[in-house]
Parts: sequence; structure tokens; C-alpha cells
Amino acid sequence: MSLFWRIFLLNAAVLVVATALLLLGPATVSTPVLFTEVVIAAGGVGVMLAANAVLFRMSLAPLRRLTRAMTTTDLLRPGRRLDACGQGEFADLITTFNTMLDRLEAERAASSSLALSAQEAERRRIAQELHDEVGQTLTVVLLDLKRVADQVPEPLREDLRRVQETTRAGLDEIRWIARRLRPGVLDELGLTSALTALAHEITAHAGLTVRRSYAPDLPALDERTELVLYRVAQESLTNAARHARATKADLSLHRTADGVELVVADDGRGTGGAPEGSGIRGMRERALLIGARLALGPAPGGGTRVRMTVPSHTAPRADAPPHTAPPADAPPHTAARGDDPLRTAAEGDT
Repeated sequence: MSLFWRIFLLNAAVLVVATALLLLGPATVSTPVLFTEVVIAAGGVGVMLAANAVLFRMSLAPLRRLTRAMTTTDLLRPGRRLDACGQGEFADLITTFNTMLDRLEAERAASSSLALSAQEAERRRIAQELHDEVGQTLTVVLLDLKRVADQVPEPLREDLRRVQETTRAGLDEIRWIARRLRPGVLDELGLTSALTALAHEITAHAGLTVRRSYAPDLPALDERTELVLYRVAQESLTNAARHARATKADLSLHRTADGVELVVADDGRGTGGAPEGSGIRGMRERALLIGARLALGPAPGGGTRVRMTVPSHTAPRADAPPHTAPPADAPPHTAARGDDPLRTAAEGDT
């Protein structure tokens, strides 16, 4: 039955009942109207209005639930659906709304995947150009400064030494930016080595002490899953250092019954109920790409805790190295820093 006919029949039923009571009941209307008759008529109108309000509220309850769902739905928190209860058009409307959510979530996931893939490709290109072009140029400048410093008189030599140190610091900064844009150690040695290198870099540049804990029995993950885990850890540690004013953070990666779980907890000032920024929403978008669940809330001892659970349906990479967790106090692998030919040239004799 359509909404029009339901409303029409409800009103018709109320009017028929009221008319029958007026015709068959003892109530009459005299001239002039008596006070008791006014009270009876007003009571009858009140009863009719109340009956209409109750009936309409019951009939339109599915529409109110649908309105609340429309105002609270967030595509970054998928999976929430309404039960297609009600009759006729209401059930069809809820079913259509659920179908629309399925389509929107699928389209958002596809568009986010394309956007993030393009972003990672652009990061890789910029990191490669920083390393190959700018890094090589600064390395040549350092070598030329060293050659000139050996030939100039002693009063000018100290000034050239300071220029060398400034150039070397700029080269180190460019190399650090390139590693943040695209961590080569992630592709070469796997996730745990990349997280170790990330923790050391955050400690060196931001002063945030990062305690690490990796399970020894981590399953092999595909390349996209490893990259998402790394980016979420990177964003969480960066937020803890820059915005939360934290001094310590715990980074753990362990196996669960249905997959892998990454937890980053800090001792900062927390979110304070502030709306989520682009960084957190970016983490949620990345989690959706691999079907992971991302939860952000207060840490037990204060601060913020980010927890991402990755399901175990991800396929392992064909060329993935074994995930042997390094010791918690181990320095980053030399592939992240020491084997860099630019660093070797830059750290030659001064």
C-alpha cells in the first residue's frame, strides 16, 4: 500500500469513529452551546489529534531512522546498514538507500585506490629525482669544496669547512626527505626493517623515543599491505611528534587470530575531541584499500592509540623476504643509510 493511501485511510478511520460516536452517543449540541458541550467537543478533537499523531509516528518511524542514518553515515566507516523493515515504500526506500551505500563505498574504494597509487608513484619519482639529481649535485659540490679547501690559505679554510658542513647537512636532509617519500628499505628488506629505520629517523629528527615490538611469526604480506602498514605507522608517529607533543611512543606489530595488528600508542596530549584532520582520514582511506579496520582512541596511560587490524586474506608477495624481526634496540639496516653512495661520498675526508 502506498504512503498516500495509508495516510488517507488512517484519517478516514479516525473521522469515521468520531462520527459514529457523535451519532450514536448521548452527546448533543444545543443552542446556545453549553459549556459541557464545548468541553466534550474539545475533548473529541483532542482525541482525534492524539490518535493521528500516534498513528503517524508509528507509520513514519522507518523514515525517521532513515533520516538519522543519512546524517550519520560516513563512507570511511563502512558496513553500517539499516534493516529493511516497514511496509511498502518505506522498505523499498531503505533497500534503495543500502544499495546506494554499497555502490558509493565501492566507487570510493576504487577512486581512493587510483588516487593513492598515483600518489605513491609520484612520491617514488620525486624521491628518485631528489636522490639522483639534487643529491648528486650536492655531492659534487662537497667534493669541489674539499678540493678547494686543501688549496686555499689557512684563514679561508675554516670558512670553507663551515660551508662544507652546511652542504652536508642539506644533503642529509634531502636524503631523509627522499626516504620519507619512498622508503627503499621497505622494498628491499621488508616491513619490520623499514619500521625500525622509521623509528630511528623519528627519534633522530623529532626527539620522540620509540619503543618497538615485533612478533617473530608474522605472516608474509603483499606489497600493498606492507605499504599501508608503513604509512599508517609513519603518520601516527609524525602526529605524535608534531601535534601531540609526545615524548615516548610504542610501536608494535603482532599476529592475531585473523591477521596482523599494528598498534602505535603515545603519551601525548591526545586528540581532545578535535575533528579528524586530513592525516587521520588518509589513514582510514588506506585501511579501506586492504579491508583493514582502523580504530583511533585514547591510550591507557594517556595520549592516543592507533590500532589497525589487517585480515589474513592478503596474498604474500612472490619476492617477499622472510620477516625476521630485528632486536628492539638494533639500529636501522645499512641499506637505509650506510650503503648509500651519496652518503659515502659526502662523508669522505673533510
